[in-house]
Amino acid sequence: MVGRLLAVLVALPFLAGGVTAAVSADRGEVVLTFADPAVVESSGLVALDDLVVTVNDSGDSGRVFAVGPEGRTVGVTTFAESPTDVEALAPVATDSADEVWVGDIGDNAAARSSISVTRVPVTRGDRSGEYPTFELVYADGPRDAETLLVDPTTGRLHVVSKEIFGGTLYAAPQRLSADRPNVLEPVADALAVATDGAFWPDGRHLVVRGYGRAVVYEWPSMTAVADLDLPDQDQGEGIAVTADGRVLVSTEGQFTDVLEVPLPREVRQAVAPERPTSGADRGRPASAPAPVVEEPRALPLPLWLLLGGGAGVVVLLGLVAWAVRRR
Repeated sequence: MVGRLLAVLVALPFLAGGVTAAVSADRGEVVLTFADPAVVESSGLVALDDLVVTVNDSGDSGRVFAVGPEGRTVGVTTFAESPTDVEALAPVATDSADEVWVGDIGDNAAARSSISVTRVPVTRGDRSGEYPTFELVYADGPRDAETLLVDPTTGRLHVVSKEIFGGTLYAAPQRLSADRPNVLEPVADALAVATDGAFWPDGRHLVVRGYGRAVVYEWPSMTAVADLDLPDQDQGEGIAVTADGRVLVSTEGQFTDVLEVPLPREVRQAVAPERPTSGADRGRPASAPAPVVEEPRALPLPLWLLLGGGAGVVVLLGLVAWAVRRR
């Protein structure tokens, strides 16, 4: 009897760890699946009206894919013959909803003297041309980056460096110059190993993702308000926020899915657009934003082993003492 109990107690930590992993590994809802075999390394994502826009990672020619709700490519814009390392997309913050910024900002060796962004039209149907391109340089030396952000209220470009021990958010000049390099100035710390980011449409929050998690920040304070677990993906390098505030993510690979990330209620409340002030409310102090309460996080397997093993020892000792007393 004691032997059976001991076997069960030893197995409990492993069972608990397995159940936790299954519960926490939420794939998210499939929004669409890329049907175009040419989309092989989705490394940037933008939601424009009823279209999803993406771009391949380094190694592809300079082209942007407009993808319809069914997952089929409905338009390709070719903007360059051989870019260096395209890694990111961001919407252009204007009344026009058919343009994106393309970020040729990758630099794995942190050796490029400059990077660049190109303002590219994206519509249904194929097109090509030479489009406005702007050179960027970091104030503190070259950096690898895969995250391009645009403040929707000002149109200002930002880049987040991809670094193991913590990224840096850089701001471009408010007005970009086509005649000389535009200096990126460091303004805040950001998520380590950042692979993409996006603003909410009202400009009050932004999200920066890595391979397994994302952080939601208030803007412009860059105060972290939520930590999001992302669906399991082979190499997640795309994130977008839709006009109605939904968060979408993509990953490299052929025929991969674009997924919607489920947001906890507290996060939805935090990023919800502010309601316009009515005449009756004018002059009253603004109500405090709803607090973000971090949801319980699944314990990693090693901790389950530790806790489960400790509990097993305690219970086992109790059983042995009880058996001795019964003799």
